[in-house]
Amino acid sequence: MRTIYIVDDDDAVRASVQGLLSLRSNLIIRAFRSGDLFLAALDDCDPGVVLLDHHMPGTTGLEVLRRIAPLSPRFAPIMLTGQGDVQLAVHAMKSGAFEFLEKPCDPHVLLRIVDQSFDRFETESVAAERARTARARIARLSARETDVLRGLIEGHPNKVIAHELSLSPRTVEIYRANLMDKLDVRSLSEALRIAFAAGLVTAD
Repeated sequence: MRTIYIVDDDDAVRASVQGLLSLRSNLIIRAFRSGDLFLAALDDCDPGVVLLDHHMPGTTGLEVLRRIAPLSPRFAPIMLTGQGDVQLAVHAMKSGAFEFLEKPCDPHVLLRIVDQSFDRFETESVAAERARTARARIARLSARETDVLRGLIEGHPNKVIAHELSLSPRTVEIYRANLMDKLDVRSLSEALRIAFAAGLVTAD
């Protein structure tokens, strides 16, 4: 199941959008009449897409975006407002909005954007989880084991790594075996994939 949040102070708009989204059988829909109520409920909110109005009493939609941005990729925000302008759209996108739509929005367009946002959100969530797992594995390594891994990433043989680190080739072999064991991999290519996912090394 997917979860979507409607955050809008207009009762009619919330009801209309909820009715439209109810056409999707795999959606859990939760509605909030203000940004403050949504923010207060964050701890009890599952990851999902957020349909967010901007002009609301109390905390504005833009402020909500800024508050949930550090939680990325937990939420995929779509700003949906009846008083949009280019400057607001730019600020919204810079603050983490996936999309910026103006009311009234064509129902077919809204459903398409919601579907696209879920697809992008789920892709980013998988990537983020892979990165977290990889960083946790890399964190198991000692400083010297990480140095040896960096040398392997650069394509250096054990002798070169030993020279650069002022170690014996035999010691490098031991560090290499240990890091492979701690990363729970059997090949250098597997270790490289974890290093890339963790951000230990970046592609040229």
